[in-house]
Amino acid sequence: MKKELLIVDAYNIIGSWQHLNQMKLANQLPEARDELLKELSEYQKYSGKEIIVVFDAMYVPGLAKSSKQKNLEVVWTSKNETADSYIEKLAAREQSLFTQVEVATSDHAEQWTIFSAGALRVSGQDLLRDVKLAKKEIKRITKNYHQEKVKNRISFNDQQMKNLSELRDKLSKN
Repeated sequence: MKKELLIVDAYNIIGSWQHLNQMKLANQLPEARDELLKELSEYQKYSGKEIIVVFDAMYVPGLAKSSKQKNLEVVWTSKNETADSYIEKLAAREQSLFTQVEVATSDHAEQWTIFSAGALRVSGQDLLRDVKLAKKEIKRITKNYHQEKVKNRISFNDQQMKNLSELRDKLSKN
């Protein structure tokens, strides 16, 4: 079975998801980034895909860095590198017979470059739909699990409880 790798153009996705874009427009960009990572982390657990989230640090001084956050690989590009160029190189390097790369972006120019590397693309809205469907399915599964647990509980009548109590007392004396 092929490994599935999803590379996310983070700021592009923040801009295309209405709830995150509203946070960004309200000067809450750090909160929008955290919310994106939270939602992608839940999606990763459900989908089983490896996810790399790429933030564009082209206008931020400092060196490129990569870290693990919420079980995701989070990459900040270097000062002179765009997220698009980083993603293009990463997709071309990772796409193979054993790894299917998918890139989440709504940037049409980026999508064509990704296709030429043999990777797949998913738009921001398609990814949001998949994330929402995963959340729904997780809720359904946990609800069913909880209901099954309740259904499997054994209830005893008063006589059975008395018999069990007597048996416990008898066994504890021995």
